[in-house]
Amino acid sequence: MRIALAADHAGYEMSAAVDYPDYAEAVAVVLREGQVERGVIVCGSGAGVSIAANKFPGIRAAVCHDCYTAHQAVEHDDMNVLCLGSRVIGARLAHEIVRAFLAAKFTGEERHLRRLAKVHDFEARFSGRL
Repeated sequence: MRIALAADHAGYEMSAAVDYPDYAEAVAVVLREGQVERGVIVCGSGAGVSIAANKFPGIRAAVCHDCYTAHQAVEHDDMNVLCLGSRVIGARLAHEIVRAFLAAKFTGEERHLRRLAKVHDFEARFSGRL
């Protein structure tokens, strides 16, 4: 599996300040182009990169600070971008969460497909509208 990884300054010690939307865009673009299957983005809380990444059609990003949410979001919601908060969780837990995310597979169950189709419909109807 090919994975795109990105982080703003909160994801790296001693890094110069950068804007998280730039990193969310970089991951979203390569994912949408099919260069990678999933993405992991880190910022201080995970919220900013999640909000930015979810502006791109086809991106299903979520903040996960525990292993259950990371695998469940893939299995039920077909999450393709994991967002982590470096100021919320430590490195050891982050590694466990990434492992859970990468090991998980979308179930494809009818109820999940039905719900995901509704989300895709929202995206189609409201894409580009403010």
